Amino acid sequence: MSVNVISEFYRTADRQPGAVAMALPVKSGNVFSSARKAKYEQISFGELASETRLIASGLRAFGFEPGDRVVLMVPPGKEFFTLVYACLHTGIIPVLIDPAIGTRNLKKCIQETKPVGFIGVPRAHAARIFLGWGKPTVRKLVTVGAGLFRQGHTLEDIRVAGKQARDCALFEARPDDMASIAFTSGSTGISKGVVNTFGNLAAQVAMLRDKFPILPGDVDLPTFAPFALLNPLLGVTSVLPDMDTSRPVKMDPRRIIEAIRAFGVTSMFGSPVVLDRIAQYAQEHGIRLPTLKRVFSAGAPVPVKVLESLSVLLSPDAEIYTPYGATECMPVSSIDARMLLQEHIRERTESGGGICIGKPFDSLEVRIIRITDDPIDKWHEGLVLENHAIGEIVVQGPNVTPSYYNREEATQYAKIRDGSVFWHRMGDVGYFDQKGNLWFCGRKSHRVRVGDSALFSLSCEPVFNRHPLVYRSALVGVSGKPVLCVQTEPGVTSRQYGQIEAELLEIASKNEVTRLIRNILFHPAFPVDIRHNAKIIREELALWASSKL
Repeated sequence: MSVNVISEFYRTADRQPGAVAMALPVKSGNVFSSARKAKYEQISFGELASETRLIASGLRAFGFEPGDRVVLMVPPGKEFFTLVYACLHTGIIPVLIDPAIGTRNLKKCIQETKPVGFIGVPRAHAARIFLGWGKPTVRKLVTVGAGLFRQGHTLEDIRVAGKQARDCALFEARPDDMASIAFTSGSTGISKGVVNTFGNLAAQVAMLRDKFPILPGDVDLPTFAPFALLNPLLGVTSVLPDMDTSRPVKMDPRRIIEAIRAFGVTSMFGSPVVLDRIAQYAQEHGIRLPTLKRVFSAGAPVPVKVLESLSVLLSPDAEIYTPYGATECMPVSSIDARMLLQEHIRERTESGGGICIGKPFDSLEVRIIRITDDPIDKWHEGLVLENHAIGEIVVQGPNVTPSYYNREEATQYAKIRDGSVFWHRMGDVGYFDQKGNLWFCGRKSHRVRVGDSALFSLSCEPVFNRHPLVYRSALVGVSGKPVLCVQTEPGVTSRQYGQIEAELLEIASKNEVTRLIRNILFHPAFPVDIRHNAKIIREELALWASSKL
């Protein structure tokens, strides 16, 4: 039996062909004008399904085959979504890489996947030619959009061929068949190509449908465009906001709010930084967002003050969820703001207990194992620690991806074989409490070892973040010493640093978790990840701290 998830989309399109599947901003006028209001192109489920089938037939007519690895470098929009769905339809494997990782890393990622095809906008083709991306293997080319450096066939050529060809049969996907290769952001190490199978994608859809009250007819606004890919499978309308999704920190909150109001958005995703800016703007201007039933945030732990400021904008029955997962295993667990804001949860976090990330999804097994930086070849129960002991988080289930593409060593370090299945090592540390809630204490690679002890970033940092003049903090290690880097709230001057430092050292001395921290450095603006602008790049901070000490 086929598990090709695109069939879910076609069934939805047959049930509600006239319903809006996507609303996409159309640039017009002065794009730099803050007064400009975005115009939106609306695409129905029927139109999106028809275009997907057309492109699928056209790609096959021009020689693309099931199993072909094809780099897709097209910005979020109608073409991007229909191309991804057409690849799923045909069994072509799209290779998805975030351009923000930089040209050198892009070349390495493309070389690793050995693609036979490249579908991109003219600028992407120009970079491919001049920088030699995929030169030894790429031979099937498609250009999307007008401009110089047109290569191979145009997308219009593909459409024409699709009209002339007979309908392309849906790829009969088995659970273990490769569906896509999606590269990680590289914010916690070099980007790796995550192999997603059709079984993984089907499991993700089922888990989202079962866990959250998402229904056909809901309207979703994702400020990270790839998160919209699953919406049509769920019968949900996607509204892509008028923003540069590769630079979420620079988005204009007014335009997000305009879209929420114009389309009656019922759910949205935003990184903590995006939600903070929206909440600040809305509060300053007396704006409420009553249509929102659900808000999702991920990419980094959401500060309590952001949850509090966002909650007052929503209706009393709205939910704010902070799911936990990774590109290799999404989702793993979820918790809502009401629980996070409970006094005993907050107190545990602010006392050094880590961040509560809720109970794992029912279809998953999650364990805490002893911490090691070495590969683990084979699973055995002797690895597992008792409740309350901090260890490495590992996950096994239908959404756990099997490997990294052409990266055998990375796969060996990240996967543990257990018969015919694998446990994924999340690269995070944490523990279970007595009620079965999972607590996150930070990245394994960010732990600071001092003798026989270890300090964990997200156990220590919330202890200091309670200080009213601390915007955020980051624990790093320098020559075996734990160092706390501090970014203060706006308006704090360097003349105040001495007093703040004394107060933070006193806080550290009174807590068993933080008592070994005796060095504090003030940093003007922490380096953060390219994808969500929320994860602190502690590796860069450690180098900076080393130069200061």
